[in-house]
Amino acid sequence: MNTKFKQTEIGEIPEEWDIKKINNVTEKIIDNRGKTPPLVSKGFELLEVNAILENKKTPDYSVVRKYVDENTCKTWFRGHIKRKDILIPTVGTIGNVAILEETRGEIAQNLIGLRVKKNVNPDYIYYYLKNPYHKERLLNLDIGGVQPSIKVPHFLNLDIALPSLNEQQQISSILSFLDNKIELNRRMNKTLEDMAKALFKHWFVDFEFPNEEGKPYKSSGGEVVESGLGMIPRDWYFDKLMNIADITIGRTPPRMQSEWFSENTNDIAWISIRDMGDSGTYISQTSEYLTKDAVKRFNIPVIPENTVILSFKLTMGRVAITTTTMLSNEAIAHIKLTNESLLPEYIYLFFKKFDFSSLGTTSSIATAVNSQSLKHIPILIPDTKTMSLFATIILPIFKQIKENIKQTDILVRVRDSLLPKLMSGRIRII
Repeated sequence: MNTKFKQTEIGEIPEEWDIKKINNVTEKIIDNRGKTPPLVSKGFELLEVNAILENKKTPDYSVVRKYVDENTCKTWFRGHIKRKDILIPTVGTIGNVAILEETRGEIAQNLIGLRVKKNVNPDYIYYYLKNPYHKERLLNLDIGGVQPSIKVPHFLNLDIALPSLNEQQQISSILSFLDNKIELNRRMNKTLEDMAKALFKHWFVDFEFPNEEGKPYKSSGGEVVESGLGMIPRDWYFDKLMNIADITIGRTPPRMQSEWFSENTNDIAWISIRDMGDSGTYISQTSEYLTKDAVKRFNIPVIPENTVILSFKLTMGRVAITTTTMLSNEAIAHIKLTNESLLPEYIYLFFKKFDFSSLGTTSSIATAVNSQSLKHIPILIPDTKTMSLFATIILPIFKQIKENIKQTDILVRVRDSLLPKLMSGRIRII
């Protein structure tokens, strides 16, 4: 298709596309009061800004910690969200956006719901708002303050490029196909990790690993002995983390010297706690990189592939396994196993179950543990036969998780490459 373009205030677009204000395609804005409603311990979810993530199409209900009852839903809120409403933060994470795939919950302050008109495809508007160019325009609307914030009228006055409804649907179907596959991989990985956690608990918490006859050890009369930290199977023991692993801590070059930081994927990935929050079992993507000169100049510890990393400051207890040579900031510890009988996957699962509050805190400002406390964490060491048997079951599960993450990374790159081209008409699909 030989497309002719016209110049507009938002750039070149195909001649047959329209330019409209967001307000002109909007049927309703759900904008509730700028205060918190009466809360209950259980009920209808109250979605807040933190549920709208950069890398997830739908709201993340798993982060919801506030609820309202049915009476509050009926009498307090000025509007109610429903399926295919688009959710947009007006404070904080400006530029993040989500779309509802089910009618569920209510929205809190600093979050608006956008309901588009019948002759507009809501998924197209969602993807248009995801366009990096549009995110930059939103950030330019920031009115200042402690956190980035925008006014709803300013947002509604933004121009958008609008192809025919048929082309909107075609564009949305391609991007939705990719997002659906990404979400399927994430759900599959959650199921696989839940299986791994359940197996770990059954074997190393409940001590129901197979005995010599293949029967559950403890419930079949397996011997347990006092360890000083509780009863454990015979021939098992506890050892300090520093005795089974080399532990290093990441480092940050001077922020004022921007030459050490990079967004170039040819440089070395540098992990932040936020990156760990965005990752799953394995961490493969980071928002920033450090140059090789920075690593050498500031003697920044290098993290080998397949190393367990653990956040121990600010947000404590995030755990992941590296997929390549990486770096981190100083809030993240690197656990490089020296005990050859142990698996990184075992240590990962151990820390996913570990109660970090038992270590105490060293900061009145943010949750943190002393690096010495970290080194003295007692690690349960099973006998080599049990660990070897555990490996035959657990390693294929983790291998599948890792493969799914690799596939997801490719799909994300394809989606992010296609999105701005489809939204500008540089790629046509009709």
